[in-house]
Amino acid sequence: MMPSLDELLGSAHVVSLNLFDRFRGLDRREALLLEGPEGWTEFSPFVEYDDAEAASWMRAAIDFGWQSTPHALRTSIPVNATVPAVPAAKVAEVLARFPGCRTAKVKVASPDQTLADDVARVAEVRRVLGAEGRIRIDANGLWNVDEAEHAIHALSAFDLEYVEQPCMSVPELAEIRHRTAYLSVPIAADESVRKSGDPLAVARAGAADILVIKAQPLGGIRAALSIIGQTGLPVVVSSALDTSVGLSMGAHLAASVPGLYFDCGLGTASLLADDVTSEPLLPVNGAIPVRRVVPDAALLTEHAASPERRDWWLARLTRTHALLNAE
Repeated sequence: MMPSLDELLGSAHVVSLNLFDRFRGLDRREALLLEGPEGWTEFSPFVEYDDAEAASWMRAAIDFGWQSTPHALRTSIPVNATVPAVPAAKVAEVLARFPGCRTAKVKVASPDQTLADDVARVAEVRRVLGAEGRIRIDANGLWNVDEAEHAIHALSAFDLEYVEQPCMSVPELAEIRHRTAYLSVPIAADESVRKSGDPLAVARAGAADILVIKAQPLGGIRAALSIIGQTGLPVVVSSALDTSVGLSMGAHLAASVPGLYFDCGLGTASLLADDVTSEPLLPVNGAIPVRRVVPDAALLTEHAASPERRDWWLARLTRTHALLNAE
C-alpha cells in the first residue's frame, strides 16, 4: 500500500538529536518520523545520500508504518555495545551506557587516527569486557587490502568475533578474506550489502562469512528477510543510528529472522543524548524488547529541527515518494 504524499506530510515530524560522542562524523542525528495505520515509523537516510538511495529508506518507512509486521519468533533481541572512535580513556564510560551487553562493536580506521589508536581502543575494550567478552571491529570500508591485512593481524591478538567491512568493494573483501584465513577471523559485509545494486553479490563471490543487515537501507523488513533467505549466511541485524522508532523497525526484523546467532547492533539509542520517547529502546540486561515505539509529543517539539532543515527533509520526502510512485 502506497500512502499519498498528503498523508505522509500530514504526520511528518523532523527532529534533530544530540549524540554523546561524534559518530560517523556527526554530532547530531536528524530523522523524519511518520505515523501510519500500523504505528510510527522512521525515514532517516544520511544527508549525503542521493534520492535514489534514499528511496529504499522511504520504502522501508512505508512498509513498517502501513503494513503489519511478520510473525515474531522472539520477544527480545540481544544487542552489542557500540564504541565510537573515542580515545581509549573514554571506553569504560561508553561501555557503561550498555548495561549487560556481552559484545562490543568497536569503530576503527577513522581517517584522523592511526592503527595505534585503534589498538589502544580495542585493548581497553578487552580489558573492560574481560576474557569472556566478544569484540567485533568495524572499519566502514576505509582500509585498502594491504592496510586491512596489517590491521587485522595486529588486532586479532584481542580475540575478534569478526571484522566488519574492512574494505569497500566485493573483490577486495574476497581478497582480504583469503589473505587472513590463517587468522580464523570471520569477515562481515555491511556496505557491500546495503549500498550495492546487487546485495546478493557478496554472498555469491564468497567474500564474507556474515552479513550485517539493516532494515531501512534495504527497503524494509520484508525485503531484508528475502535477502537473508537467499544468501543462506548468518546475519547480524543492525541500525543506522536511528531514533528509538527506527530501532523498533530493526527489532521487529531481528525478531523475524529464523536463526539469530549473533548479538545485534540495535542498542544504539545509547549513543543518543536525546531521543523522541521517554521510554527509549535502551539495552537492559544486554537486550532490547520487540515493541512499537510511540514518540512523546513534548519531545517531538523539544527536538524539532529548524524550519530550514524541516523544509529540506519534507522536500526530500516529496522527491523520494515520487520516485516510488514512478516504479
